Amino acid sequence: MLIIRRPRHIRTEITVPDGESVNGQRAAASVSGANNASGRSGRSNLRWVVCGLLFLATTINYMDRSALGLVEPILRHVLGGDLHPDLYNRQYSDIVICFIAAYGIGLLITGRIIDRVGAKVGYALSITLWGLASISHIFARSVVAFGAARFALGLGEAGNFPAALKATADWFPAEERALATGLFNSGTSAASLVAPLLIPWMAVHYGWQSAFLTTGSLSMIWLAGWLIFPYNRLRKKYGVAAVESQKKEKPPESAPRLSMKFLLKKRGTWNFAFSKFMTDPVWWLYLFWLPKFFNERFHVNMLGMGLPLIVVYIGSTVGSIVGGWLAGFLMKRGYSLQTSRRLAMMICAFCATPVVLIPVVHSLWHAIGLLCLATAAHQGFSSNLLSTPSDLFPTSAVGTVVGIGGAVGAVGSTLFTTLVGIVWRKYSLLVFVAGGFAYLITLMAFQWRPPVPMTDEEARAAAVSA
Repeated sequence: MLIIRRPRHIRTEITVPDGESVNGQRAAASVSGANNASGRSGRSNLRWVVCGLLFLATTINYMDRSALGLVEPILRHVLGGDLHPDLYNRQYSDIVICFIAAYGIGLLITGRIIDRVGAKVGYALSITLWGLASISHIFARSVVAFGAARFALGLGEAGNFPAALKATADWFPAEERALATGLFNSGTSAASLVAPLLIPWMAVHYGWQSAFLTTGSLSMIWLAGWLIFPYNRLRKKYGVAAVESQKKEKPPESAPRLSMKFLLKKRGTWNFAFSKFMTDPVWWLYLFWLPKFFNERFHVNMLGMGLPLIVVYIGSTVGSIVGGWLAGFLMKRGYSLQTSRRLAMMICAFCATPVVLIPVVHSLWHAIGLLCLATAAHQGFSSNLLSTPSDLFPTSAVGTVVGIGGAVGAVGSTLFTTLVGIVWRKYSLLVFVAGGFAYLITLMAFQWRPPVPMTDEEARAAAVSA
């Protein structure tokens, strides 16, 4: 009698009589099932701890950058906006652009650095810079000084998404990446829930400088936890590469390093970059101009800003998680990886279009409802879009591709923010029309000659030729 035992946690036995070929096949199948079960058990739940750390970092990241918009009613008085509102709108736009331009420059640099030094070191360097830059706002008293502080903040914050997406590729298999991305990306929405409660209260009671001191201090606290966490040691044992090598019963191969020149020639890089060019400006619009919109259109004061923004960003949090979950759900139902991504993105793209009605509604809560849907659609769309670099390229190139896309997105955001500063008072309808249809245009770009994922053989050949 041949007795094949499965791992202890399954607690089943299959007994196969000797000499029976059919039962011998069953025995082989049982061995295969045992190996598969072992492979699944080898994937540690530590990946969700990593996802939680990425969520907290992204939350702090967006609290840092959103602080400016939340204290804007006070800064308007500091910078003379009461006397020259049109001039002040352009100056405020210039301050925002300083951040976006630095963010784009930083993405080109940090993406490549993170691919070389890894997520652990890259994240630590990034959050150190942006935490100190956030604290530096307390010394600013002029447009130039605020612009300089925002520029430094943008350089530091640029490392967040390349590092987070590289960490996601390190720890999560393809079918879980959109969900993991959606979970940590929901930190952008969580920040928009916490920040409207915390930052205006701090600014009103302790001065606007306290808002920036608070967010910068949170960055330093997260940094301490990240440095203590043994990321690299655990990744080598429980990361995606380690689990896959256990299944194949051979040591993991090092990921090939692809040159910037090679990546710039790939259609997948530019599909991702164009998508960022079209959709990043819309999120900047919601992040930096919504408090101003509520204040000017519906006369919501600074302390009353919390509830409208919280409701809007609850919607975006739900969209981020559901959008990531939807792609994984479709994959489990037999759809291919690319088809699942595009179907999820298509649903989100159509949900984003009703925001074009914002300028013509007269009720605050009608506007909030439309913005809930729009921000949820954006986050769901982004959860899938941000997963595409790890779908198309090896993990050693994810940070670089994300950096290239983010830099192109920053160019689009700079152009759009400049336009918003010019037309905001008279032609706000155009701003929301552009925001509503950006996702459908992006989706059409993905459907036109969709990129093909790189095979391991192609990546190794490209690395050798470089």
